[in-house]
Amino acid sequence: MPQIVLKTLRFTALLTAVLFPSSALAQTAVPSAVTPQPIQKDGVQFRELEPLSSARILKFDAPKWVIDPAKAYRAVLETSKGKLTVELYPQVAPKTVNSFVFLALNHYYDGVPFHRVLENFMAQTGDPTGTGTGGPGYQFFVELDSKYNFDKPGVLGMARSSSLESNGSQFFITFVPYQSLSGQYTVFGKLLEGADVLAKLAKVDPQNPRPDLKPDLIERVTVLEEAKLQAAPANLPTTEPAKK
Repeated sequence: MPQIVLKTLRFTALLTAVLFPSSALAQTAVPSAVTPQPIQKDGVQFRELEPLSSARILKFDAPKWVIDPAKAYRAVLETSKGKLTVELYPQVAPKTVNSFVFLALNHYYDGVPFHRVLENFMAQTGDPTGTGTGGPGYQFFVELDSKYNFDKPGVLGMARSSSLESNGSQFFITFVPYQSLSGQYTVFGKLLEGADVLAKLAKVDPQNPRPDLKPDLIERVTVLEEAKLQAAPANLPTTEPAKK
């Protein structure tokens, strides 16, 4: 075969391989990444925060700062009776909300029981030991605001001991208005969805324990953060520049 014909055939084969790759090669191509879509809630877009750890962590020296108080936050508590969705108040109680979000993102609340659920009062949880004496290894001072009280059902508050410096990980949601708690305990959110679920939680009175009663659990907590859209720079042209 003449040399010039042989070169022509080789060039044609190479060009064909480049322009028309095999189906096997096409099937092994890496798919493009899929960007998670924001979650729309009441006209506000939220994004689910990624966990800070893969394993559950129960003790800390102090919480890292993980929130932006200028943004809105919600949390979804998946319990053994259903979901409880709460709105958090980062501008009212920033330290409390930050601690709650920090612990949730470290799986601290996974599997934690509602160890104190009293009729016509509140449902308390947040202690991994289930005894009412446990905590995350750190404590902080209460955050009180006279505009936010326990004047309605579904108020989210921090539990503590007799000391005002004993906020930790335990929190509660009220069944009814309970004004005697106002000015004494931190209000850091409210129940948005799941009042029927809250009402169905097993009633547990630590002062009158029942060995046959199995308390309900928090199975996991998902934190939602407001996904603020970035505004376009003001100096960008709104139309195509005219050709000169």
